[in-house]
Amino acid sequence: MKELSRLMKQMEFIKEIDKLKYIQRKTKLFNSDRHENDAEHSWHLAMMVMVLSEYANAPIDTLKVLKMVLLHDIVEIDAGDTFLYDTTKNHSNTDEELIAAHRIFGILPEDMTKDFIEIWIEFENGETNDAKFAKAIDRLEPILQNLSNQGGTWTEFNVPFDIVYQKIDKIKDGSSFLWDHIDELIQEFRDQA
Repeated sequence: MKELSRLMKQMEFIKEIDKLKYIQRKTKLFNSDRHENDAEHSWHLAMMVMVLSEYANAPIDTLKVLKMVLLHDIVEIDAGDTFLYDTTKNHSNTDEELIAAHRIFGILPEDMTKDFIEIWIEFENGETNDAKFAKAIDRLEPILQNLSNQGGTWTEFNVPFDIVYQKIDKIKDGSSFLWDHIDELIQEFRDQA
């Protein structure tokens, strides 16, 4: 009976996180007019971690980083997506998101709840090598999308490049190699704009 109870909690969580597919982001898919949803974003980040992990500044636990990028936005089911360049709402709304983390991850069996919340907090704090690389990848994906869409949300919302650089600066902490590459791409875009 214990296993069935555990399975029922896990199944309920799986159903709950399906809601992530309905959380729309401001960024649009590569070369597209369609907005990305949070589930697509999380999947893409996971693939990027698997492909780009060799460029981390320090050794990382790739499985843990994968968990971070897959878990970090689940809280947006309750808290909603905050646009990175939003000037009216602080992007570090972790109190609201922590409440969401406890509710959503709390659907799971206790051991999994504890593990998922710890991983989510580690990502949010951004202090470990794993979290720094996960955050670098989280910032990198929308940059690539914006570049593929002639400036995308930067153009649409008149985001000055100094603000773009302030918001994406964390990439350096996780991967100076990826930072150098993306900085070059942004500079090329600026020169052509």
